[in-house]
Amino acid sequence: MRLASVEVIAYSLPFREPYVTARGTLDRREMVLLRIRDGDGVEGLGEAVPLSLRGGAALETVVRELKGWGDDGEIGPLSPPARCAVETAALDLQARVAGVPAWRELGAESARPVACNATLTAGAPEAVAAQAEEWLADGFETFKLKVGIGDDEQQVAAAREAAGDGAALRVDANGSWTVDEAVRKLRAMRKTGLEFAEEPVHGLEDLARVRAAAGVRIAADESLQDPREAVEAAALGSCDLATAKLSKVGGLGPLFEIAAQIPTYLSSALDGPVGIAAAAHAAQMLRESGGDAGVAHGLATQRLFAETIASVECELRGPMLHIPEGPGLGVDIDEGALERHRLRPGKRGPTST
Repeated sequence: MRLASVEVIAYSLPFREPYVTARGTLDRREMVLLRIRDGDGVEGLGEAVPLSLRGGAALETVVRELKGWGDDGEIGPLSPPARCAVETAALDLQARVAGVPAWRELGAESARPVACNATLTAGAPEAVAAQAEEWLADGFETFKLKVGIGDDEQQVAAAREAAGDGAALRVDANGSWTVDEAVRKLRAMRKTGLEFAEEPVHGLEDLARVRAAAGVRIAADESLQDPREAVEAAALGSCDLATAKLSKVGGLGPLFEIAAQIPTYLSSALDGPVGIAAAAHAAQMLRESGGDAGVAHGLATQRLFAETIASVECELRGPMLHIPEGPGLGVDIDEGALERHRLRPGKRGPTST
């Protein structure tokens, strides 16, 4: 793939409300937009979401990697977020050149709206309940509650009461519990009818211990970052499901390799519009390939942002995420908005969760 230009833009989007998890509190999300063009001026968009608080590459590293990326079509040794951006931009460009949506370029035969879960941040039980009621009013039927801060059991009980008995309720501890804590807490939470627990502890062996003792289905997130770890997780019996964030696993190729080992669902790393669109297109192929975990995906996080850099992006109608019309990812950038949110020296905030 011979490119005429490569543009790398660091930007941030503010949250409507602080985003609170066991790993910290964010007021904005910092990301990197990759924009490539071929000799005919056809554009491809990619996005990298640095996950530095999880031990991943920092924003500055991702920017440097992408700026140093050559135009010979070889991805090379990049961090997972940078590799994700390159893979996504290449897919977008190839699909636009072919005049087809990205999901068809991936090999899917059809596209459907993607069912998504609501995301509830940790907080006082009454605040958790208020969040759940807001999402419920918009038709959401699956709720993911961030735990690991405060009284987890009370927060889960508040979420269940607000969401109702018919809703699916999952928790995400971001690996903040010990094995003993996880087993005790999840056993106590079983009466609420948990759909599953995401990353209750960190490490594949400890996840296997919790899974064997807690009586709750387990999803691996931070502990499962690549296809090699998926093979290990399957052998150890670490989890029932894998949580795949494209910037975490390194793009679309690794996603499908992981799904070949363990039923997988897609989750947002608090992505911008390009990353969400890439995941929505990937979900179509995941569904047709048989690797889909059969649960709601965590891709409704655009609701958490106060602003966007896109003039056209995926649209949330209730809990269903709809892919834009048109070739490629279908995302169009609002150049004015991108300029307003461009990161410059001194304009920095908390970067990842």
